[in-house]
Amino acid sequence: MLGSSFAAPELALIAAVFLIAGGVKGVVGLGLPTVAIGLLTALIGISEGIVLMVIPSLVTNIWQALAGGALVTIIRRVWGLLLTIFIGAWIGVKLFGRTDATLLTALLGIMLCAYALFGLTSPKLPSPGRHEGWLAPVLGTINGTLTGLTGTFFMPAIPYFQALRFPRDTMVQAMGVLFLTSTTALAVALAGHGRLSADIGAVSALATLPALLGMVLGARLRRRLSEQRFQQALFISLLLLGLFIATRALVP
Repeated sequence: MLGSSFAAPELALIAAVFLIAGGVKGVVGLGLPTVAIGLLTALIGISEGIVLMVIPSLVTNIWQALAGGALVTIIRRVWGLLLTIFIGAWIGVKLFGRTDATLLTALLGIMLCAYALFGLTSPKLPSPGRHEGWLAPVLGTINGTLTGLTGTFFMPAIPYFQALRFPRDTMVQAMGVLFLTSTTALAVALAGHGRLSADIGAVSALATLPALLGMVLGARLRRRLSEQRFQQALFISLLLLGLFIATRALVP
C-alpha cells in the first residue's frame, strides 16, 4: 500500500491524523489510539484504520506502561483481564472478516459515543469487590473482542479500572498497560488472521514519526492549557465524531 494503495494526499492525511492524535496524547497523556481510529475511519475506512493505528499506538504506549512504580501491582490486580484481551482480540479479528464493514463502522461510532459520554459524566461506579475474580476475565474478553472488531481499547476496561479506585498516577500507568496489551493483542490477531500486510505495516511504522512529534508539541502546549477543559473538549469532539461516523454508516 505504501506505493500502490495510498496516494500522496492520503499519506499526508494519515500523517496529519497521527500528528493530531499524538498532540492529544501529549496534552492529556492518553487518547492517541481513540482519536486516530476515529479520524482514520471517517477519512479512509475502518479496515485500513485499524491496521495503521497499531505501530504508533504500540510505540507511544510503551513508556506510559513502564514508567512509574506500580507495574507489578497493576498486573497482579488485573492480570485476568489483560490475559483474556488476547483471546477476545483473536475472536474479534476473526469476526471482523465475516462482518459487514458498515455495521463495524457504526459500532465504532457507538463505542466512541459511549466512551465520550462516560468521560463527560464521570459516573462513580461501585467497586467489584468479591466479584473481581470472575468479572475481570469476562470484561477482558469483551474488551478484546471489541478491540478486534473496532480497534478501540477502552470499553469496558476503563470504567472497570475506575471502579477499582486506583490512585491517579497508578490509573494513568494502568491505562498505558491496557493500551499496550490491547495493541499487542490486536497486532498478534491481525497477523494470525493474515490482515497485517507488509505495505500497510510500513505506512503504520512511518506514521509513528508524526505521532511522536505530536506528543512533543502536545507536551509543550500542556503548560499553557487547562488539562480539564482540554479533556472536556476532547470528549465532546469524540462524541460528535462518533455520532457522525455512526450516522453516516447507518443512514443511506
